[in-house]
Amino acid sequence: MTQEVIKVAVAGASGRMGREVVKMVLGDSSLKLVAAVDRSSGPVDAASLAGLPDCGVKMSNDLELALVESKADVLVDFTGPQSAVANTALAIRHGVRPVIGTTGFTTQEIEELDKQCKDKKIGGLIAPNFSIGAILMMKFASQAAKYFPHLEIIEYHGDQKLDAPSGTSVKTAELISQNREEFRQGNPKEEEQLEGARGAYYNGFRIHSVRLPGVFAQQEVIMGAYGESLKIRHDSYERAAYMPGVNTAVHKVMTYEGMIYGFEHFID
Repeated sequence: MTQEVIKVAVAGASGRMGREVVKMVLGDSSLKLVAAVDRSSGPVDAASLAGLPDCGVKMSNDLELALVESKADVLVDFTGPQSAVANTALAIRHGVRPVIGTTGFTTQEIEELDKQCKDKKIGGLIAPNFSIGAILMMKFASQAAKYFPHLEIIEYHGDQKLDAPSGTSVKTAELISQNREEFRQGNPKEEEQLEGARGAYYNGFRIHSVRLPGVFAQQEVIMGAYGESLKIRHDSYERAAYMPGVNTAVHKVMTYEGMIYGFEHFID
């Protein structure tokens, strides 16, 4: 039996991540770009913004209208925290499966979106990171935490990133905490001479956020024990690194019901 082509809409299609998603969809014969949305873009061909020959899909600034007219199966959204929650709920309301690469969702919001997906009998995904290498880094760190419970996370991003700590580092901390009982590390009499010097506190360990121009996306988990240390690090050099994961998510989201939080659920 021939698999039906999955119809994909992209929100934030003129942004840096959105343009990469457009390229990925247009380069996969099992996917079809049916809508491209961005509030700030005029009615130009979506492919031209990605440096490709015209594909016949004009940019739109009305997400709801685009979803209805295109009859999309999946919405890929890399917009921002200020719009992603509303976009996700809108997609679900119209029976479109959301694949969201934006952080900032609360636990309560995810639970409500999960209920909405199940009511509509569709799948959804919210993922702080779509990089397969980054997911493996998280999994390795989580496993290592059984043996190296003293650890700190350092994440590096460009100076224009809005949230700190990053969604990836928070997700890493959550996975580590599944294998590490909470306890406060370091000297119990420790004092910060400058506020924030020790980083953000999470279940007894620390997360440090570095924001500098010229940096793309890196993260390392540093673990210490008597007489040794272990460092688990992942570096992303360009946005194309996330596209194999986004592609996998678009296909997987067609196969289940409910909202999943975290791309690691798709990596064995």
